[in-house]
Amino acid sequence: MKSYDELAKEIVKGVGGEDNVNSLIHCVTRLRFRLKDESKAQKEQLEHLDGVVSVVQSGGQYQVVIGNEVADVYDAVLQNSHINQNDAKAADDRNNGEKQTILNRFIDLISGIFSPLLGYLAATGMLKGFLALFLQFGWLAEKSGTYQVLYAISDSFFYFLPVMLGYSAAKKFKVSEFLGLTMGAIMVYPSIVAMAPTNMGKIKPLFTLFAGTPFASPVHDTFLGIPMIMMSYTSSVIPIIVGVWFASLIEKRLQKIIPTVVKAFLVPLFTLVIAVPIMFLVIGPVTTWVAQGLGFGISSLVKLSPIVAGIVLGSLWQVMVMFGLHWGLIPVAINNIAQNGFDPILALTFAASWAQIGAVLAVVLRTKDKKTKGLGISAFISGIFGVTEPAIYGITLPRKKPFVVSLIGAGIGGALIGLFGTVAYNMGGLGVFATLTFFKPGQTIGMPFYGAIISALIAFAISFAATLFVAKDAKTEAKVAAKQDTALAAAEPELEGANVQMINGTKAPATVTKPEIEFNTPEVLLSPLSGRVMKLEDVKDPVFSSGAMGKGVAIEPTEGKLYAPVAGTVSLLFPTGHAIGINSDQGAEILLHIGMDTVSLDGKGFTPKVKQGDRVEAGQLLLEFDMATIKAAGLETTTPIIITNSNQYHDVKPVVVNQAVTAKTDILTLD
Repeated sequence: MKSYDELAKEIVKGVGGEDNVNSLIHCVTRLRFRLKDESKAQKEQLEHLDGVVSVVQSGGQYQVVIGNEVADVYDAVLQNSHINQNDAKAADDRNNGEKQTILNRFIDLISGIFSPLLGYLAATGMLKGFLALFLQFGWLAEKSGTYQVLYAISDSFFYFLPVMLGYSAAKKFKVSEFLGLTMGAIMVYPSIVAMAPTNMGKIKPLFTLFAGTPFASPVHDTFLGIPMIMMSYTSSVIPIIVGVWFASLIEKRLQKIIPTVVKAFLVPLFTLVIAVPIMFLVIGPVTTWVAQGLGFGISSLVKLSPIVAGIVLGSLWQVMVMFGLHWGLIPVAINNIAQNGFDPILALTFAASWAQIGAVLAVVLRTKDKKTKGLGISAFISGIFGVTEPAIYGITLPRKKPFVVSLIGAGIGGALIGLFGTVAYNMGGLGVFATLTFFKPGQTIGMPFYGAIISALIAFAISFAATLFVAKDAKTEAKVAAKQDTALAAAEPELEGANVQMINGTKAPATVTKPEIEFNTPEVLLSPLSGRVMKLEDVKDPVFSSGAMGKGVAIEPTEGKLYAPVAGTVSLLFPTGHAIGINSDQGAEILLHIGMDTVSLDGKGFTPKVKQGDRVEAGQLLLEFDMATIKAAGLETTTPIIITNSNQYHDVKPVVVNQAVTAKTDILTLD
């Protein structure tokens, strides 16, 4: 058996020594450290170790990606240090509730609540943009039945946003989804909507709080004699999130004290009767004022100097996306649209994706490496539609200067957008589809719209030219290539001398040149899940999307059942149940990894139906998993299907991509 002692010692040294380690666990590919001080870790030193694929810092964890040998390396780390397995697990459990800063917790909360909604929010926003365009050119009449139906589709999701957020927030706070739905529905109930000051007409209020300020609040009604400061809660964001959180505290408390025999109806009754009045009396007004204050502050900055605001937001947007900080601006943008009918924030970031792909195109044109060209073209196309992670992690960030140049281009583009006064009138798509948000029904298409297009083109041109003629750096290219070679030796030692490719900042074996490699027998894999097939490079986790673990596809499941894609033997069943390895009878080594970072659930929601070493047949049920539990934890269910010995095949090709499939249908061919 290969010794990993020296590698283990170097890893511990690279993370700052064992005294810098709070806890250590491992999943199917990575050592997951929680460090006392991440600044003491030597990322570049770790990534050059023979046996380390890459290093990822995410979710408060310092993740050292090893690959298939991670369990052996983990054992070696424990044996060659004073890090005790039980102490490490206990420390990790203690840190679960405090592993993140307040900012990180906020970002995790917002992203967990909004991410399930963004697809429909973007889709309906795009439709609203198309309708504005159709009215502008006279292709539809505003009073026609066709327009009314399409407008209802485009506007209803935004109008009833508290209902949608109520459901999503309830899942995040781990309470009944019907509690969140009910509270959201109450907020947009017709008689409640009619109580908002804007709908009271000329009825004289009992009195007005904060008269003469932006927060003036007339009081028209009372609840049990207590004055009610009613707001317009249609399309609102923060009040329902805080309201459901407060209701979750009440529901969990009531679950403990109310007798089981009457819990089914008394817990919902008392939760609603307590939480809803508090929401209208306190939570709604206070959170609305906070949201208005945030919107007012940012809008004031834009009014004070839209150019400066554009520079700041434009240049920092890609960095914020990398760290997930952009989620913090989503509620503010939605609130701006709900309160003012437009939002200047997201409009100022429009040029960022175009600056990014401008730098990518320059790298593609100047590189001589065919694999980099292939990756760059793919990243360029996805960037057109606003998905820039492949461009960032695979092309610009590893080369540093192109990434910095793209930030400068984005800042200049943002400044121009601010100068042209471009704003967004609805929440729409990303990239090219974001243009649909820059005009509204009844408004003539003018310079703000054309200015956004001009700004994006200028940002693109600046990044392209600067990367092509200024940021070219042969030493950096050589360093990137050297890191590729090092990682290849770590991930696939037997392929020393093979070609390699750089994908999303990590590395993967490409065309094998050594003639002594023996290729496996061709075979076809069945889909292990029902759901939508996606390209592996579209997976958000760079370790999988890079191909460092092997080629394959991923599935966004619609059912929590995982089936065997081939006949073979269960070679790996992770204790938490989130990952299964199968060796097929024909020689394929297959990894099925359910969700992203689901190891953190510690087995919750996973029910294996087989054991390691079991013989399985194609289509046999391997395990069941609770999708609601995974999503409630703020995690994704996207499941990569990886051929970890891809180098032993001439080609690994998806049968279908970007299509829905049912379990047990053909999904991959191995030739």
